[in-house]
Amino acid sequence: MNSIMRTAARCLRSGAYRTAQNNGELLSVWARLMCSSSAVQKTLEEMVKKDKVVVFMKGTPAQPMCGFSNAVVQILRMHGVDSYAAYNVLDDQDIRQGIKTFSNWPTIPQVFINGDFFGGCDILLQMHQSGDLVEELQKLGIRSALLDQEKESK
Repeated sequence: MNSIMRTAARCLRSGAYRTAQNNGELLSVWARLMCSSSAVQKTLEEMVKKDKVVVFMKGTPAQPMCGFSNAVVQILRMHGVDSYAAYNVLDDQDIRQGIKTFSNWPTIPQVFINGDFFGGCDILLQMHQSGDLVEELQKLGIRSALLDQEKESK
């Protein structure tokens, strides 16, 4: 939320948003919407690139607020991925709507790995079941905990 506020403040200071009059009509509403939309998209781009694994979800990893968000948290936990950025979209409507536009994906949760959008709960579950998630995590230098469990069971 703070980064969105900073971006909006930068946008206002830059002059990208100015009140203009055309035949007595204020164009500031349109300018404000355009500025805030691009500011949110820029902020989201920064957010997904900041950490190796990023999840936009309903609630928090400690307290997911929907079953799909909970499933994503559980899948990551099974793989031993405890260090990731999680953003609660219920706290900020700009992020909730903006992430859907940013990824061109209509649902929450959304998972980004190494700055790239991977999908929602269904995609992450498929990747988990096929073993592709283990490979993607290895590319990031994260060893899946499932590999260790597999060795112990043999």
